[in-house]
Amino acid sequence: MDEVTKREMRGRILAARRAMPEERRTEAGSAIRDALTALPLLTTGGTVAVYYSVGTEPDTRKLIATLWKQGTYVLLPVLLPGGELDWAAYDGPASLAPAKHGLLEPTGHRYGPDAVRRAAAVICPALAVDRAGRRLGRGAGCYDRALARIGPNTLTLAVIYDTEVVDEVPAEPHDRPVHGVVTPRCGVHRF
Repeated sequence: MDEVTKREMRGRILAARRAMPEERRTEAGSAIRDALTALPLLTTGGTVAVYYSVGTEPDTRKLIATLWKQGTYVLLPVLLPGGELDWAAYDGPASLAPAKHGLLEPTGHRYGPDAVRRAAAVICPALAVDRAGRRLGRGAGCYDRALARIGPNTLTLAVIYDTEVVDEVPAEPHDRPVHGVVTPRCGVHRF
């Protein structure tokens, strides 16, 4: 499968997300938070790298706030020129500032792209994931590069809506799979 197929799939999924009622997105965020905070790996005070959701993405803001309040060290991405992700600590809502592409990013000390190596888990965005763990992102490759840096024992989960678990995601050699997904209805599912 080629980039045209990826582009078509992205278009369909983004259109479906835009059509989703706000109430359903809010409920999805609560369900995702509850499913992930039930995992001891995420709540035992270690380091978890999470993306700060924007727009129609499945909500991770509730998850981030809960993990932080429970004492988990939460790293959020900072998009660098060239598409690499740097990482900085989440220190509450006041530690975030608007950034490019409508993102909110942490304003504190940056730890470098390799900081993700010390995370017990990486919770990443996706538009779709297939049963082999291949994820479809937005096409910039930021998370593929970040996932290439993680350690062998780091759990990687993509956050998606239930309808975004698909039979097959077009993949290229640089695409990095995830170990599982979390969806609002089904919770955490590992492959």
